[in-house]
Amino acid sequence: MPSGRTHDRITLWALPIVVAIAFWQTRNGNLTLLLAGGFMFGGLMFGPDLDIYSRQFQRWGWLRWIWLPYQKRLRHRSFFSHGPIIGTTLRVLYLTTLLFILSIFGLVVGAKLGNITLNWQDMSENVGRSLTNYSSEFLALFFGLELGAMSHSLSDWGGSAYKRYQKQGVQGLLPRAKMKKRKPTSRGTRKTGGTRKTRETRGK
Repeated sequence: MPSGRTHDRITLWALPIVVAIAFWQTRNGNLTLLLAGGFMFGGLMFGPDLDIYSRQFQRWGWLRWIWLPYQKRLRHRSFFSHGPIIGTTLRVLYLTTLLFILSIFGLVVGAKLGNITLNWQDMSENVGRSLTNYSSEFLALFFGLELGAMSHSLSDWGGSAYKRYQKQGVQGLLPRAKMKKRKPTSRGTRKTGGTRKTRETRGK
């Protein structure tokens, strides 16, 4: 498995390619910037290795405590952390939910102190309007996050596959067939039991 420094280099080397392809496909500077920013953030701070004490985890600084429940719930390199789409989606939902809870807590405290007037209906309408009006921007950002995470996961899988190839050759790249364990037969017991019964009957 590549080191954290190797993952960072892969992210930085791939950035110009991601920017070029994004601008070629979108012809939009804002979408390209969001996608490139998401790619950098996903590769350096928001990638699959947040499920362990990794370089990505350490880069959160004093905010890294927010990922401790995430680490306790997920096994390292599981499908829910390293899987395509699902890994990024789960991290986005996790972080969004946490930020939402903290924001609500801050607004409630502000309302209690008399500095803020809360109108939950207006807030929900504004959030829904933002998601609708800026759907392309949110999609570009998510796609960038996913590309950054996948560059990390693919390099992990590629490194593991290369090590297996070095040790086992082509067979190391093939899926391993699971050997079925044969259940022990009870013929000997039945025969023994039958012999005993026969002897006992003859003795009678």
